[in-house]
Amino acid sequence: MIVNLSRRGLLGGLAGGGLVLGIGLPRVEAQQAGFGADGMPNGWRDDPRLFIAIAEDGIVTVTCHRQEMGQGVRTSIPMVVAEELEADWSKVRVTQADGDEGRFGNQDTDGSRSLRHFFMPMRRAGAAARTMLEAAAAKQWGVPVAEVRAANHQVLHEKSGRALGYGALAKAAADMPVPDRATVRLKDPANFRLIGKEGTELLDNRDITTGKAIYGIDARVEGMFYAVVARPPVFGGKVTSFDAAETMKVPGVVKVVAIDPPAIPSEFQPLGGIAVIARNTWAAMQGRDKLKISWDDGPHAVYSSDTYRAQLQEAARKPGKVVRTAGDVDRAMAGAAKRVEAEYYIPHLAQTPLEPPAALVRIAGGRCEAWACTQAPQATRTRLAQRLNIPEDKVTVHVTLLGGGFGRKSKPDFVLEAGLCSQAMDGAPVKMTWTREDDLHHGYYHTVSVERIEAGLDAAGKPVAWLHRSVAPTIGSIFAPDPKHELPVELGMGLVNTPFPLPNIRIENPEAQAHARIGWFRSVSNIPHAFAIQSFVAELAHAAGKDPKDYLLELIGAPRVVDPTTLGDVWNHGEDPKRYPIDTGRLRRVIETAAGGIGWGRAMPQGSGLGIAGHYSFVSYVAAAIEVKLGSRGELSFPRVDIAIDCGPQVNPERIRSQMEGAVVMGTGLALSAEISFKDGRVQQNNFDAYELTRIDTAPREIHVHLLPSRDYNQPLGGVGEPGVPPIAPAIANAIFAASGKRIRQLPIRDQVTT
Repeated sequence: MIVNLSRRGLLGGLAGGGLVLGIGLPRVEAQQAGFGADGMPNGWRDDPRLFIAIAEDGIVTVTCHRQEMGQGVRTSIPMVVAEELEADWSKVRVTQADGDEGRFGNQDTDGSRSLRHFFMPMRRAGAAARTMLEAAAAKQWGVPVAEVRAANHQVLHEKSGRALGYGALAKAAADMPVPDRATVRLKDPANFRLIGKEGTELLDNRDITTGKAIYGIDARVEGMFYAVVARPPVFGGKVTSFDAAETMKVPGVVKVVAIDPPAIPSEFQPLGGIAVIARNTWAAMQGRDKLKISWDDGPHAVYSSDTYRAQLQEAARKPGKVVRTAGDVDRAMAGAAKRVEAEYYIPHLAQTPLEPPAALVRIAGGRCEAWACTQAPQATRTRLAQRLNIPEDKVTVHVTLLGGGFGRKSKPDFVLEAGLCSQAMDGAPVKMTWTREDDLHHGYYHTVSVERIEAGLDAAGKPVAWLHRSVAPTIGSIFAPDPKHELPVELGMGLVNTPFPLPNIRIENPEAQAHARIGWFRSVSNIPHAFAIQSFVAELAHAAGKDPKDYLLELIGAPRVVDPTTLGDVWNHGEDPKRYPIDTGRLRRVIETAAGGIGWGRAMPQGSGLGIAGHYSFVSYVAAAIEVKLGSRGELSFPRVDIAIDCGPQVNPERIRSQMEGAVVMGTGLALSAEISFKDGRVQQNNFDAYELTRIDTAPREIHVHLLPSRDYNQPLGGVGEPGVPPIAPAIANAIFAASGKRIRQLPIRDQVTT
């Protein structure tokens, strides 16, 4: 139930016989506007965009404006509302918001910020609705409102023993004045029944497990056609000529459409190519195979991973743009008792969600309607309007469930392809399908990186100088012409904000040119930065003759609170550094917890070893301790992983645990086998036989998740979806060294242990 509401912090109204409550949420620009004295982001009060509906039968429906891709947000957001509403969880439902930033605020589901940003607004929404229900009951009974209270989906008057259910009160409650924010009474967290508790069933669970849930690939409308696209094999390429005569002979093929290549920078636009539209997907794919296309590969046909790696290494060995400096590194390095240096290489990675990109678009009566598995419905809506030349208010984006996203589905190029095909079919609905080969060959890849670190140690093995050069093509290359340096958001992902209190430190960012589309990936640049830094710390520990865990804690230093902007981090994951400083005590605790869980320091049999790594990202703290066992031929297995997270107050512990388990499995695959490589501008991996994910025989045998408790719900929440990934690869590499003496400095590991 969605209605337009006037500009107030909280408003209620009658709609469809039930109570509809709105609460202010942020526009994109408001997110960066700082925080008020009450701890809430400025600009949220005056844009009521999120709605709660209570029907006459008592069913509570929460509109979720964030996208569900396995992280459980369509359960966690309703949990928060239901908690403050005192709702019976069995009577709570969820509905998905369409893409409409003007109504719902920022809907981009990325950056591990859904609960981080919307926990308090959801609490206020539920509490305001509860207050209005109590007021309606008190008025009906003619008693002071102070004598009534809401509990378990009804309002009680204990003096008389009377009770009214929420459904019976919904209409009357809609006529009650909406309480001012200052008067809304939030629950004492000690009385929470849902928030922070285990065992809350996923609202989507039954539909997902029985196959009733609708994902992007499942969207259907009457009279729809199906399409696939032959895209340029090299980024920036274009069609010079094509012959579709044999394609049109394939039964079921109805049309062949040329899609213009994008201007560079390409942003979220389709790559161009030739679309084949048919009456079923199989016919479209067969028709695509029969196309005869001549390509101009363009300027990136020279791109090959081997030669490009050499270019990155060359850049890493020369001075680059200084992005953080303190003291005199060169002088301290020259006077050091020992010098240690290492280079680390991390290849391109692909998100490979289980469900490849898929979208359905229909254009009729001057309106465009899309169904898509998109992480960014507003960006999708805006780009559709621009590309199809349709007013944005005439474009509707229905968000389906996402069969995984990991950042790939925040770029709506695949939805625009469907829109262009529908337009070519005079508005008939067209489903665009990407195969796994399409997904791997034409994606937005995690950046390739070379990280070079040098350190000078004193006689006691303690660093007196630290030089880190990070070289990687930037994600900014899809938005601006040929940028050569990483953006502040990338530099702030575990690089410039390295929390070691070193007297002499310099961090540099040499130039790197992008030859492929760079895109968001789960945890983004935290992955290469954590891999390099946490691996290098273990190398320093070995050089100093010290225990790696103890050495890491010594480098972090005594518990303290650090303003990240003093370290050169002007981004801080988009958060106010006053509310979200770096707390090294919390980082120390997750490291100590993971180490304690795995039994750090215990005697290990020959061929086995323990490794550890910790990292701060998305304003949360995560550490992983991993046990590695080498087989007789050097094959790797992982008997146990302990991962600890401090994300502040916990809303849905079961989903946090699930995200950490998933991060361990995904991180294991990134460490062992995942790689996108290029030759002559072309991706060399075609499917999962070459782009290898973690399989059952390589997955860790046991994963133990440690959730560091926080009962202070005045403390701001941290992110959960992404922070678990960065420590996994360095912890594995460090464990391999402990087990074999083999130092891992490049990913993926593959057969490095056996060679």
